[in-house]
Amino acid sequence: MSRPTTNGITNGTPKHRQPKTFFFDIDNCLYPKSYKIHEQMGELIDVYFQNHLSLSEADACELHQRYYKDYGLAIEGLVRHHKVDPLEYNEKVDDALPLDDIIKPNPGLRKLLQDIDQTKVKLWLFTNAYITHGQRVVKLLGIEEMFEGITYCDYGAKELVCKPRREMYDKAMRESGSKDVSECYFVDDSGLNVTGAKQYGWKAAHLLEPGTKAPRKQAGDWQIEDLEELREIFPEVFRKG
Repeated sequence: MSRPTTNGITNGTPKHRQPKTFFFDIDNCLYPKSYKIHEQMGELIDVYFQNHLSLSEADACELHQRYYKDYGLAIEGLVRHHKVDPLEYNEKVDDALPLDDIIKPNPGLRKLLQDIDQTKVKLWLFTNAYITHGQRVVKLLGIEEMFEGITYCDYGAKELVCKPRREMYDKAMRESGSKDVSECYFVDDSGLNVTGAKQYGWKAAHLLEPGTKAPRKQAGDWQIEDLEELREIFPEVFRKG
């Protein structure tokens, strides 16, 4: 299966050399959990487990959750233990989601990103999804040109690397051209990923929407319920006035 070309948002060398970088997770972060995309993805993953591993519905769900807990991604467990083609998996799961019917442009989110001072801060996407899914989401949200690039889990690589592994944060630093971890900002809905970013040295905020169960120990230095709160906790990255 061929790998896609990267139109619009790309990974690699950024165009500008701002001293600060703001890394944004994509799924359940740039759009709300109420869209239930995660649940739809989970159903497709379970079906994939059933079809490719000849498992019952209950066993497929159990194994899916175990791999997600152990590795941060169900696909990593599939590749490690079952030699599944991750690009085929991506086609059957992430790329099969009916996102066009769910995600619409978000003017409020666009305004938030526009208000970040991009003469000082580069905006960078940081996702455990494959690039086709990440590009599709931000295009539907109407914000794809706001970001200089994307660091994603490369399903075509010999070894899958994803958050919260330290190597994934290394990859994000390298691809975004960031030099100083103390000048990096990050927001994610995953407590594990936020904890990893904090340990790495980034300024990390955990997005927990109202009604979402909080971790026993706070994951990052900041815990927020809405992305608009980024204005309050990181005022130095926003334009003045």
